[in-house]
Amino acid sequence: MEQTNTQSIVSLTLGVLSLLVPFLGIFLGIAGIITANISMKQIAISEKGGKGLAISGMICSIVGLIIQLFTVLAWFFFIGVAFLTG
Repeated sequence: MEQTNTQSIVSLTLGVLSLLVPFLGIFLGIAGIITANISMKQIAISEKGGKGLAISGMICSIVGLIIQLFTVLAWFFFIGVAFLTG
């Protein structure tokens, strides 16, 4: 049984957290993308396991980052509308 790259586990964890944690998820998503890239490079060099985890972490991080950015933009929009109409 081959050893799993720990960076891929970290990237998946950060990706899932970027989906769940509001506002802080932006930073978690960026960190997840970075760790997924690092783990994919390490897996290519050392031929360890965990490529699927790294890809899943990358996808979750990207989706979480997009959701968090839309959430922040929506907050700015609604706060701006509230100040203009109030």
